[in-house]
Amino acid sequence: MISDRQLKILEAIISDFIESAQPVGSRTISKKYPLGISSATIRNEMADLEELGYLFQPHTSAGRIPSDLGYRLYVDSLVREYSISPRDKEIIQSLLLNKIIEAGDLAKQAVKLLSEFTKLVAIVSIPKFNKCRLANLKLVKVSDSKVLLILVTDTGIVKNIQLALSNTEQFVLDRISDTMVDHLMGETIENIDVRAISRIKEKLKSLGDVVDYLIPILRDALKSLNGTEMHVDGISHLLSTYEFSDTEKARHIFEFIKDQQALEQLIEQVPTNQLSIKIGSEIGIDALDDCSIIASSYKVDGNNAGRILILGPKRMDYGAVVSTINYISNTLSDVFSGIYL
Repeated sequence: MISDRQLKILEAIISDFIESAQPVGSRTISKKYPLGISSATIRNEMADLEELGYLFQPHTSAGRIPSDLGYRLYVDSLVREYSISPRDKEIIQSLLLNKIIEAGDLAKQAVKLLSEFTKLVAIVSIPKFNKCRLANLKLVKVSDSKVLLILVTDTGIVKNIQLALSNTEQFVLDRISDTMVDHLMGETIENIDVRAISRIKEKLKSLGDVVDYLIPILRDALKSLNGTEMHVDGISHLLSTYEFSDTEKARHIFEFIKDQQALEQLIEQVPTNQLSIKIGSEIGIDALDDCSIIASSYKVDGNNAGRILILGPKRMDYGAVVSTINYISNTLSDVFSGIYL
C-alpha cells in the first residue's frame, strides 16, 4: 500500500517531470510544491517509492523519474479530466460540421484537430462501410465511357465509385438505380448477396448485356469497401519530443507509425465501450515501450464503430488529452448519427 503522503509526492514528481522532462530531486519538490514536509522527509519517501517500483533513477546521483507502474497509479488515481473551453468547443464543432459529407473528409478533419490540440500523434478510423445500411443509390453518366456510382448510407455517409461503362443512356442508368434501391434499401452492404443480385437481374433482364456487365462490377465494388480506413496526423509532434531525440528511437517509432497493418492491429484492440489508457510495456509492442496510448471509440447510429487513438510519450498531459479525445469522440458520434446533419 502507498500512503497519502507518498501519493502526493508521486503526483508532484510526475507533474514536474511531465513539464520539464528532467529527473526530479527532493529539493525541487520541497521548493515548488507546498507539501508541508522537509526535503529530507521527501527524499526518504522517494527512496521508498523507488523500492515499491513507482520511481527509478536513470543514473547515479540523478533525481527520480516515474516508472510504468508509477504512471499507472498516477493515471488511475490522480489524473483529473479538464473542461474544454467554450471557444475550443466552438472551434471543434465548426471545423467538424463545415458541410462535410464524405466520411473520409470528416476523419481527416478530426485527426488534424486532435493532433493540433494535443501536439501528439492522432489516429482516427472510420466505420467499416459494409456495416452501414444502404439508404440510396444512384448511377450517373459522367462521360461516354464513365459512370459514377453514388452510395448513401443511413448514417449520411456518401461513397463515390467510378465505373467503366460505355454508351449507356442516363434513362437506362436511372432504371437500374431505381430497381436496385427498391430491392436493396435498408440492407447492410455485407448482406447484399447473390440472391438479392439475382432478383435484380430478373427484374432488369430486358436490358441484357448492360446488366450482365454492370452487376459483377457493382458486387466487386461493394466488396472493395470492406476493411478499416485510417487517417494519421502529428508524427512531427512526436519526433520533436525529448524522448525521441535519440535517432534510433525515432527511427523505430517512425517505422511503426508508417506500417499500415501494424496501426490497424493497434487500433482494432481499442475497447469499443470505454476510454482506454495503456502505458509503455502495457501496450505490448517493443517500438512503443517509451510511449503511452489513450484511445476511445465513437458511435454510428448508436453502435460503436470508429476508433480514436492518441500516441505520445509517457510524459504527456493525460488530463488534457482525455478531455480532448472525449469531446471529439462525442462530437463525431453526433455527426455520424445524424444529429448535426
